Formats: sequence, structure tokens, C-alpha cells
Amino acid sequence: MAAVADRRNNNMPHACLRSRSLLWSAVFSLFLAACSEAEKPGAGGGPAARPALPVVTATADTRPMSERVRAVGTLQANESVMIRPELAARVERIHFQEGRPVAAGQVLITLDAAEYRAQVAQTEATVEANRLTFERAADMVRTNMVSQQDYDQARARLAESRALLERHRVMLEKTTLRAPFDGVAGLRLVSPGAYVQPGQDLVNLEDLDPLKIEFRVPERHAAALTVGRPLTLRVDAVPGGAFTGEIYAIDPRLDAATRTFALRGRVPNGDGQLRPGMFAQVELTVGEHPQALVIPEQAIVPRGERLYVFRVTDGTVALVPVVTGLREPGIVEVVQGLAVGDTVVTEGQMKLRDGVPVTATAQDAAS
Repeated sequence: MAAVADRRNNNMPHACLRSRSLLWSAVFSLFLAACSEAEKPGAGGGPAARPALPVVTATADTRPMSERVRAVGTLQANESVMIRPELAARVERIHFQEGRPVAAGQVLITLDAAEYRAQVAQTEATVEANRLTFERAADMVRTNMVSQQDYDQARARLAESRALLERHRVMLEKTTLRAPFDGVAGLRLVSPGAYVQPGQDLVNLEDLDPLKIEFRVPERHAAALTVGRPLTLRVDAVPGGAFTGEIYAIDPRLDAATRTFALRGRVPNGDGQLRPGMFAQVELTVGEHPQALVIPEQAIVPRGERLYVFRVTDGTVALVPVVTGLREPGIVEVVQGLAVGDTVVTEGQMKLRDGVPVTATAQDAAS
């Protein structure tokens, strides 16, 4: 009996192992059955439908767009000059007020002219004496009382003295400094009584209406830019203000280093808000696209060096490559890849893949 009991005890581990194997086999069979059930066709005979993802969409539409060029430049006075004397003299009087308008021809500064008036008076006397001498020589040469040489010398002395008189009169005139054009006087750099030298800065004069703007644009726009084309500029010193003008001159020579050419425009400044030297942002319209196909800018999905959009067709999305053109705030022109009426995803692209079903909520294409 003891031997039989020992044999039974030795067979018990084997029985446990067989029970465990049968248990694991049953679990594995249930797992396979569950997987097979999941792969069975649905009620419609197709694979089980994936849940639709919610997205916001917009419709591609047409609208007019303008091709614009933006540049930066510096405002300049329409005319600008630094008043400088041509003579060495003492400042006798200042006739203008700093920062105030002056008219063309108005006297700005008078220099001490006593010496130059004396030179004119002296030369006038010399001219008169030479004139009388010449007249006598002319009478006497007809009667052969003087030689032709003496007559010629008398005539030459008269012409020389007259030329010297004209020179002294010009120098006297230069003691009065006048405004060459209408403008606004700047801050003077001298005081009455100061002794000035030729070429010394005295005061600047600026013509502030209109103002000039000089800027540069790339050579590819050369054909579109012409004299008279409107421009719009903005300056940081006048927040929110936009000023209009037009191009009046184009440099015929291209800068070979930057591949740009210079343009100048004029901008009315009747209210005096603009000042020479201000930094300005210039905008020009160089082309019109009256039927541009546009979509919201947020619909564009960049991947590498290419651009895509998710186009919605029959409730599913397809990743479509596109080529873009002009841009305006919030919208972009599509020149290749879409057609009028196509629906594109504008929100929710992060979870999308090609062929994924979606539930769309419409959005205005221009928003």
C-alpha cells in the first residue's frame, strides 16, 4: 500500500502541468476567436468604419488680388540747400526767424558791404575818367592828332574798367544772401556781428511740400514700374497714417551689386506731418489678379520644401500638393492644385492622414 501511495504522489505534478496547459490553450483559443470576430465584415459587407474626425473647412473661391512690392526709404525735402557766403565779411543783420517759412528771393542775411560799396564807387570814377579819355581820343584820331595805337589803348582801358565795375557790383550784391526758393528756414549757425568765411554754413533752407522718397526695388519688377505709378508710404512717427504719392523718376542704371534700381516719388505734405530724414515703408502695386483662386492661409500644410492642403471629398480627406502665389493678410492665392469650389481643411490638420473620414464644419474662405 505504501508503494501505491508513492506512485500516486509522483504522478500529481504531471497532472497539474497538463491542467495548466489545457487552461492556457483555452485562453488562447478565446483570444483568436475574439480577433476573428473583430475582423468579420460589418452589416454592409465592408470593413468596420473608422470614427470621423471633426475639422473646420473652407471653400476655395475667386476674388481680385493685387501684386505689391514693399520697400524702405528715407524722406527727403523737395529742395534743400545750406546757405553759405561767397565773401569774407561781418554779419550785419539776420532777416529771418528760425523754423519759419520764407519766400523765394527774400533776404535772409546781410553782410557788411561798406568795403564793397567803396570799391564800386572807386571803379565808377575810373570808368568815367576812361570814358572821357576815349571820347577825346576818338575825336583826335579822325584828325590824325593821335595815333591809332593810342586810340586802341584808350578804348581797351575803358572796357577794362567797365568789366571791373561789373565785378565789384556782383561782389556787392553777394553781401545780401537771399532764399533761392520757397521753404522753411532751419536753425541759424551764426549771430549778428560774427565774421564769416566763404563757404561757411549759415542756415539750411528746406522745401517741405511736397517731400521726396527714394527707395530701391528688385530688377524683376522693372517692366511694371513706370513714372506716375501710385505709391503708399507709412512712417513710424505717424502711427496708423498712410500717405499717397506717385513715382516721378526712375534711375536708368541698375545697381549690379544688389540687382536693384532706384526710384523717387513725391508725396504731398500740406499738413506738415512728414519731415525730411524720416524712415518710411513704401508699398507699390505692380500687378492685378482679378480672378485669383484663394483659400485661408491656415489651410496650407508645409512639409519639407513643398506645400499641401487637405482636400475634402465625400467625407474623406486627400493630401494635395499646391503651388501658391500672392498673399494678403489671412489668405493665399493657389495657382496650381485646386479648383473653384474645392473644400479644404483649415483647422484640425494635425490628426489627419490621407483617406481619413472627417466631419466638416464650414468656415468662410475669406475669414
